Amino acid sequence: MAVKLRLTRLGAKKRPTYRIVATDSRRPRNGQYLELIGTYSPVGECKVNINEEVALKWLNNGAIPTDTVRNLLSKEGIMKKFADSKKKDK
Repeated sequence: MAVKLRLTRLGAKKRPTYRIVATDSRRPRNGQYLELIGTYSPVGECKVNINEEVALKWLNNGAIPTDTVRNLLSKEGIMKKFADSKKKDK
């Protein structure tokens, strides 16, 4: 099973909010997911809430983030922590 970290869309028309989730890559965008990682609200003041422990757990288990999720994780500093943990393992 190929696990991806990606966004699922919520909210009203022209007022999107997103959930950052770990899901099987074959599932539909707004389908069932394995675990909720955080939320992202791009409208108005951009708000990002990510549970760092859960995100690192899925990255260490081999989940592949989409480009947008990778950018959000980078802005929060989670991708840097993931890269540092990979360097320590080697």
